[in-house]
Amino acid sequence: MGDTSGTGVAFTRNPATGEKGLMGEFLINAQGEDVVAGVRTPMPIQKMAEVMPEVYEQFKKICDILENHYRDMQDMEFTIEDKHLYMLQTRNGKRTAAAAIKIACDLIDEGMITEQQALMQIDAKSLDMLLHPTFDSESLKNADKNNVVGKGIAASPGAAAGKIVFTAEDAVKLGKQNEKVVLVRLETSPEDIEGMKYAQGILTVRGGQTSHAAVVARGMGTCCVSGCGDIKMDEENKCFTLANKVFHEGNVLSLDGSTGKIYDCLIKTVPADPNSGYFGRIMKLADKYKALGVRTNADTPHDAERAAELGAQGIGLCRTEHMFFEPDRIGAFREMICADTLEERIVALNKIEPMQQKDFEGLMEALKGMPVTIRFLDPPLHEFVPTSEEDIKELAKVQNKTVAQIKQIINGLHEFNPMMGHRGCRLTVTYPEIAEMQTRAIIKAAINVQKRHPDWKVEPEIMIPLVGEVKELAFVKKIVVKTADEIIAKSNSKLKYEVGTMIEIPRAALTADEIAKEAEFFCFGTNDLTQMTFGFSRDDAGKFLPAYYANKIYESDPFARLDTVGVGKLMEMSIKLGRSTRPNLHAGICGEHGGDPSSIEFCHNIGLDYVSCSPLRVPIAPLAAAQANIKNPRK
Repeated sequence: MGDTSGTGVAFTRNPATGEKGLMGEFLINAQGEDVVAGVRTPMPIQKMAEVMPEVYEQFKKICDILENHYRDMQDMEFTIEDKHLYMLQTRNGKRTAAAAIKIACDLIDEGMITEQQALMQIDAKSLDMLLHPTFDSESLKNADKNNVVGKGIAASPGAAAGKIVFTAEDAVKLGKQNEKVVLVRLETSPEDIEGMKYAQGILTVRGGQTSHAAVVARGMGTCCVSGCGDIKMDEENKCFTLANKVFHEGNVLSLDGSTGKIYDCLIKTVPADPNSGYFGRIMKLADKYKALGVRTNADTPHDAERAAELGAQGIGLCRTEHMFFEPDRIGAFREMICADTLEERIVALNKIEPMQQKDFEGLMEALKGMPVTIRFLDPPLHEFVPTSEEDIKELAKVQNKTVAQIKQIINGLHEFNPMMGHRGCRLTVTYPEIAEMQTRAIIKAAINVQKRHPDWKVEPEIMIPLVGEVKELAFVKKIVVKTADEIIAKSNSKLKYEVGTMIEIPRAALTADEIAKEAEFFCFGTNDLTQMTFGFSRDDAGKFLPAYYANKIYESDPFARLDTVGVGKLMEMSIKLGRSTRPNLHAGICGEHGGDPSSIEFCHNIGLDYVSCSPLRVPIAPLAAAQANIKNPRK
């Protein structure tokens, strides 16, 4: 209708940075569609002050009224007809995680909202993005239109770009030369950990939110896209096919761990940049209002220190098996696996013990007297055996066996369903000497750290995995207590320790009152508990779960968001049964659900003492826990 009319969109604060002040776009002689469709180039909202000064003054006053009324940053649409201003819409504006934190702090300082209201304004899950690299927005915009070749499961957030490699060895080799690489595998195994450390991103054909690749990548803070079943892998020739395009070693890929998108180009990444001032303030407020404790899942002192910096109050899960894959350790562990006699096994375990002890001391030092829960060896032994001919020959030489004998041992370790096979506490029942070695390493480490730091409270928590029968736990606990008490008595120490168990088998949840007679604490391993409750493998479920979401059978991935109806019922039952036997039983969760806000809220509501999650998910947990306590305060 001419130059006295127009339209626009505006925010009362900058949605990218959180800075206070009008930000938006305005077009003369236009309708709203012209602004949002991008068919014309709009002018900054401030230009309206020159073209229609009276309308602009009126608009500014209305913006103040709206923000003061809703007590939050507003996203508004308006139109002007012959210098008459009409407000079409207002809503709380979408914003980046950094902006959300700044806006929340500023609104407290301006007296607009309380501390609790500020915490409730922030999407806890969005904090993930503050601590991981992201794609440059302009570079991503172009790639999104032209270069998406596939999509997998968004398994670990962040952004990654680099050359394709197909083996952990190649990732290490190029990584040491400061090359950026993306490790592409059918699926990862513990043997790949060294290569995963050097990769910017990890892409797997199989697996889901709790596959090995996903869990380890989240712990390292590395971008991961898993379960891209459209990839046709040819490992032998080091190539794969996706979207009718063949990708060879050395070609480039970019991965978005927050959306699962895979790009056939290099997209510029920008490093994580949390605004420490505002971020730290929100974390302190979260600590003030939460009731749940927050721990971390960490296997190295470096991860533990990082988590402690981000607010972790202890270690809820140390997976001791991850400590065996360093190049100088795997040999001794393989000797133990391939031993024919108890004597041979003990010789190998004696080589491993000082390494384990050193690791445990490092973890306890990093946490400075906060609780440290150490889980005994859990995975099936076949995961540790060599796969290359060269490694098999080396092991045969050390063991004074033939290559054929070693291969026979390796073949004998393979199981039809290893995740439900010879693992966890079943290893200790078969080989008690493994538990004896791990107990000695834990107790000696704790005694040494306590001597060095007499003002710290060092009380290790020893966790027995995969218990389904109280007699199993009693058997293993007897070994632990006998070994630990002998060392403590010899050292004239007053060290205290606890022995507890992971609740990850439905039978354990159903008989928790019996198990609590032996267990001094429970920790829910919800990755396995979910797997066994649903009756499907977390590594294979990615093949059929998308059809379940499409047909509205499941609303979300039960390995990413806790199934509160089924798995949750088992957890709630366990807590009640366990505390009926042992009223002071403390309980936590250390599955990947420990970093999911809705799952954290459920844990708060059923009375858990703490949640434990990967180091870079630690900031999510206190905020989600504070929000849960604000909604449903604990008495």
